[in-house]
Amino acid sequence: MKFFFKFDINVICKTIIQEQLEKLDLEYEVLGFGEVQIKGAVLDEKLQELADSISKYGIEIVENKKSILIQKIKDTIVEMVFSDEDFTSLKSSVYLSEKLNHSYGYISNLFSEVTYTSIENFIIIQKIERVKQLLLINELTLTEIAYKLNYSSVSHLSTQFKNITGLTPSLFQRIIIKRRNSITL
Repeated sequence: MKFFFKFDINVICKTIIQEQLEKLDLEYEVLGFGEVQIKGAVLDEKLQELADSISKYGIEIVENKKSILIQKIKDTIVEMVFSDEDFTSLKSSVYLSEKLNHSYGYISNLFSEVTYTSIENFIIIQKIERVKQLLLINELTLTEIAYKLNYSSVSHLSTQFKNITGLTPSLFQRIIIKRRNSITL
């Protein structure tokens, strides 16, 4: 029997981190997505135990300032793209600058320097992942998805989707439907 799951990666990560912190009896406060403040002093052994326990989930503790800001940029982009809030009237450069309290030029240059890709590219990749997720859920039309993710048109969304995945959104949907139908037979 095959199952399909709908999930929110933000909730998953937050839950895993909170469970591991509680398992180690660490008192903490969640400051934002991917950001936690541990109250009081923490022994190096406990910190290492935490790092080991979350690493099996692909989560790591970021320690140097550049890496922390890069992770905050990525987290903010993921939060922006995967949020159910309406960001259609807001430019991503303005959103990132306001959210991270740095000029977009600085954020953009640092991101490119460290990751060897542009913020724009990272946003496109995240948006296409979100499109795939929304197509799998099958609750919105392609037009509604294009509007929700701030694309200028369905054509623009389709072009980016094909450039990233090699498939058109319609073909992607047909493949998903065909797979689901073959499973239920």
